[in-house]
Amino acid sequence: MIKVLIAGLGNMGLSHALAHHAHPATEIVGLVNRTGKIDNPDLAHYPTFDDFATALAQTRPDLAVIATYTDTHAEYAIAAMRTGAHVFVEKPLAMTAEDARRVVDTAIDTGRKLVVGYILRHHPSWVRLISEARDLGGPYVFRLNLNQQSSGPAWETHKALMETTSPIVDCGVHYVDVMCQITDAAPVRVHGIGLRLSDEIAPDMYNYGQFQVTFADGSVGWYEAGWGPMMSETAFFVKDIISPNGAVSITEGNKGASSDIDGHTRVGRVLIHTPDGDRHIDMPDEPGHQALCDAEQAFVIRAMTEDIDLSRHMRDAVRSLAICLAADESIRTERPVSLTEITK
Repeated sequence: MIKVLIAGLGNMGLSHALAHHAHPATEIVGLVNRTGKIDNPDLAHYPTFDDFATALAQTRPDLAVIATYTDTHAEYAIAAMRTGAHVFVEKPLAMTAEDARRVVDTAIDTGRKLVVGYILRHHPSWVRLISEARDLGGPYVFRLNLNQQSSGPAWETHKALMETTSPIVDCGVHYVDVMCQITDAAPVRVHGIGLRLSDEIAPDMYNYGQFQVTFADGSVGWYEAGWGPMMSETAFFVKDIISPNGAVSITEGNKGASSDIDGHTRVGRVLIHTPDGDRHIDMPDEPGHQALCDAEQAFVIRAMTEDIDLSRHMRDAVRSLAICLAADESIRTERPVSLTEITK
């Protein structure tokens, strides 16, 4: 059995814990929560800790699943790999591109597997979307956004996330990772704009942001993200990829409320447009959030047991984070940011 330690039991950490609770090849040897308490009855019998270093030393896991806040990701991932554990870490990989590279370098130096929580990589409909876009050939125009009209507990969660991470970084890495999977080119520069739309968040934080990125092959893209009760639900979910040979678009995924977590990954139908006509691909029986987390953790196990090469996965993780962090820097400094050096 593969021994698993899970740190962080928020929305994502709880789902990952339930995935390993049900996986026949894994055994949960510890759960790390700031309170040291577990509310979920399915998980209540597992050993619990309120300190990651203590849990790591006492459980000696084969796999550490890190789903804490972003500011602990790099520290925890590096510590786990240095004790011999493989690592799954939620996105974003780190607070800085430099720390993200440090995590990747540690994985290479220790020979440990490092998987970053880009859940769309495990969604069959998004895999098909990316494949169809690559088949069209570049250069590409990427038009992507995800705005969330949040209130009550969801708004409280968003405010907590914004204590360390802006929406365009926290959500943006998912969709910039999609850009990176479609174009093999390195990013060149990014320019962002943003605005603080609420007095309930820190004065130096913004809850709406948008940026444009240029790639070395000439591809260009924009991404937009906003959180809060003031956000509009008009055109909150745009997923559109254009090339000289046509376009690939999600046409049915923008149904329902922007606060619906399953809706953020739902595709429903893909439209492939070419000068010769349009083609629709229906995506029935799409997996929900828990099923996607199950698939994500199953991939981690396969990466460990089948020695899957994760070089491209790790490179894309650093690049997508670097793009979003550069956008954040651009918003704060009010100037474009070059990516040529920091993403080599």
